[in-house]
Amino acid sequence: MYVIGIAGGTGSGKTTVAKKIIDSLPVNEVTLIPQDSYYIDATEMTLEERRKINFDHPSAFDWPLLIGQVKALKAGKAIEQPTYSYLECNRLKETLHIEPQKVTLIEGIMALANKELRELMDLKIFVDADPDERLIRVIERDIIERGRTVKMVMDRYRNILKPMHLEFIEPTKRYADLIIPQGGENEKAIEIMRTYILHHISGQTGAVSYRL
Repeated sequence: MYVIGIAGGTGSGKTTVAKKIIDSLPVNEVTLIPQDSYYIDATEMTLEERRKINFDHPSAFDWPLLIGQVKALKAGKAIEQPTYSYLECNRLKETLHIEPQKVTLIEGIMALANKELRELMDLKIFVDADPDERLIRVIERDIIERGRTVKMVMDRYRNILKPMHLEFIEPTKRYADLIIPQGGENEKAIEIMRTYILHHISGQTGAVSYRL
């Protein structure tokens, strides 16, 4: 199994990059592990308490579960991947049955933040984008998909997203093998990644030493 980590700030386009890579590859040969599915289980908290959790801090993630399930997939074992509700700010009871595939993509803001998780990856990618572009995408997404007002989004950006990005996410760029600017709009970078992964699947991969 070939494991690829895809990190980047909120609204950078990393999810789009991951999905476009998956859509461009053979069916049933790639699986996606969204890091958001591994937020801590906060069932014992009230909704009001859960909404106060800093979800852009490393402590918000269930690292042992995520790392354990990636190890299981690498060992050829199926997993029951947790699911998460942004409206409830909590993990759901339902799980997704995931079978090991030739390629696994781990996508999330902190995908490169944990040393043990990084060591399980064969390729590490950081999706970069201008702060203004990320903010616009966050506003559009959070209002439409997560039921937040413009004021809520702006307050969260100033008080949480921006400082957490600078402290915990941006520094992980140093661990990336590849840096992809412009997120999901960078079709050339996605095509290069598609070609590279296809070569790996067919046993023809070579060393990668360039910046996209």
